[in-house]
Amino acid sequence: MPAYRHSRSHIGRPRLTSVAGFTIKALVDCHAGPLRPESNFRGCRNLNVPIDSSVPAASPEAAGRTAQIGFLERLPKWLICVPLALQWIALGVRYRGFMLPAVANPNITAGGLLGEGKSEYFAAMGPLGRAATAVNQSFVVTPGDAVLRARQCMQSLGLRFPLIAKPDVGWCGFGVRRIDDDNALGAYLDAFPLGERVVLQRYITDPGEAGVFYVREPAQPQGRLIGLALREFPQVVGDGVHTMAQLVAMNPRAQRLTRDGLHDFQFDGRRVPALNEVVRLSTIGSTRVGGLYRDGANLITPALTQALDDIAQEMDFHFGRFDLRYANDSELRAGHFSIIEVNGAGSEAIEAWDPRFSPWAAFEKIFNKQRLVFAIGAAQRKRGHRPISPLKLLSLHLRQQKLIPRYPPSN
Repeated sequence: MPAYRHSRSHIGRPRLTSVAGFTIKALVDCHAGPLRPESNFRGCRNLNVPIDSSVPAASPEAAGRTAQIGFLERLPKWLICVPLALQWIALGVRYRGFMLPAVANPNITAGGLLGEGKSEYFAAMGPLGRAATAVNQSFVVTPGDAVLRARQCMQSLGLRFPLIAKPDVGWCGFGVRRIDDDNALGAYLDAFPLGERVVLQRYITDPGEAGVFYVREPAQPQGRLIGLALREFPQVVGDGVHTMAQLVAMNPRAQRLTRDGLHDFQFDGRRVPALNEVVRLSTIGSTRVGGLYRDGANLITPALTQALDDIAQEMDFHFGRFDLRYANDSELRAGHFSIIEVNGAGSEAIEAWDPRFSPWAAFEKIFNKQRLVFAIGAAQRKRGHRPISPLKLLSLHLRQQKLIPRYPPSN
């Protein structure tokens, strides 16, 4: 079976040993990416593969914005960690518990702080959540029958290619891959770690993607939305003169696609896109691969809030982010969307990474999120829920980080 032989990187070796340190470092690292491992993945990894034109792209104006680099992205990782770790410690002292965020969502492993499975959120959904979620199924990869199991899942769910394959225990889009045919599915499963759970999910073609932050205090009958981030996928705009390789080289965000060695950058480097032709470069929109997050708070409406609150109430979900695909802004405002993932207490206020925000505005959003997760954790403790131990959280963190370089590359 193809396997990763990775170099010594910081994956799996948290240099900050405190609870606040390794948790915050894990979140911040998502925007910087790990060091490059060596990989034997049998999928396509050359630079002469045409981009699939069926993948929706944005306007030339939107594609041009993806070249912007925001304030937080320019800071050294350690400098971002320092104020967040100090706030975590201060909140831990105030609420007499440093592990309270890990009990914000009691029905999810570590409250969704880290190390939980995507399938936990899907399993917790009621009828409303299941109806709004891109159909999916997961199974543990075992020797010899992984492809057969995958085909059985596809048949039972009515899935067709293309589809999305991703790790159950994931992070920042690592291992998330669009699968277009049987050969690609076999290659992905051959490279997937044995004994680990993989998720197959319907590929949603709607062009919009948003991360919507939901909060509900345990004593409150209704939740609220405290943030909405719009994801713009890494893309370049043709000028009729430069080749794809040259356009990527000129775009500081697009350069990230090859930086960590855990993403397949597939394009025909010799092709010259036409004037104003927008070429999308990735299935995922993480800043790790050059995506851009923009604040979309103006899209929060009572209809959208009610739709997500109804789903969260069924899940007994109190704090985290719903990742949505949607057709257009009007549809999202009306509460019409497809859920592709849910993330818990470890969710970032990713709208803070919008390059338009000042340093103070960006940090205030992140600080506010940490204040809320501690307050909700404290309220859950009063209801009789006990946080996990620091050693257990560390164990979950190490397991997650060790799995990441073993996953097939995202694309």
